[in-house]
Amino acid sequence: MLNHEQLDENTLKEYSAVVLAYIGDAVFELLVRTHVVAAGNRRVKDIHHDTVELVRAQSQARAIRLLFDQLSAQEQDIVRRGRNAKTIAPRHADPADYQMSTGFEALLGYLYLKGDHQRLLELVNQALGFSGN
Repeated sequence: MLNHEQLDENTLKEYSAVVLAYIGDAVFELLVRTHVVAAGNRRVKDIHHDTVELVRAQSQARAIRLLFDQLSAQEQDIVRRGRNAKTIAPRHADPADYQMSTGFEALLGYLYLKGDHQRLLELVNQALGFSGN
């Protein structure tokens, strides 16, 4: 993980769920790409295909639904904030899955900015375990 200035709880509360999801999306993409590449050297086309399968809204929504009961009350609140944020789902994504994936990304962004990389990696590893990869 990159070192960055950790944000305190009060500062993080000021960030919108969409901003948290924005950074969470990037963090998740990087971790998934790392996971896929670490699985073995292959053609970039195949690596990209596997990455897209893991980061798409449907996969993220499934993961957060399975993880939700294991989250702390505070983490659940962040997921709900992200899920309820005003976003517009792409045409190819189910709106309910897109909302849930935004909640998942908001949680990852929150943990990243907070500097809780251990918890972040724990949740991402669990999410990747649900995918069967």
